[in-house]
Amino acid sequence: METHMTLARSKPRSENLGEPARATYEGDFYSWALEQAALIRAGHVSEVDRENVAEELEGLARSEFSKLVSFYRLVLLHMLKWEHQPNLRSRSWANSIELHRLHATESLGDNPGLRSRLDEAFTRAYRVARLEAIRETGLSQKTFPEACPFTWDEMLTRPYVFD
Repeated sequence: METHMTLARSKPRSENLGEPARATYEGDFYSWALEQAALIRAGHVSEVDRENVAEELEGLARSEFSKLVSFYRLVLLHMLKWEHQPNLRSRSWANSIELHRLHATESLGDNPGLRSRLDEAFTRAYRVARLEAIRETGLSQKTFPEACPFTWDEMLTRPYVFD
């Protein structure tokens, strides 16, 4: 059985006689992605849907940054709740802080290029964590400062122990 490499953009059916229909980026992303990978591995780079492949790779990079922001957001959210709701402190909050610090550290280890965007990640994470803390605690917006009350070092190393 012979396997045919296919392009991401379909040619009119009359030009494809005997070949299976080609997957399109818009119509069948799963099949399109597998075809693009096969084309690259086979060295058929000129047949690759370069624009959409490049866009997907950029999307993967954005996703890695978003994951880092999300890890920091969860750390900061639980730090805010810990500070402003001492009577509700829990092992769960302390564990969440520790776990998401670890995830962030591992993410940076896997993606050292993110280090150039740490300040941006910290700022974005706090902005969202603050809004979530307001919503989850029911406390006034004034309770949570607009600028992050924690230093970078505190976010990463301040101990949180629940006895």
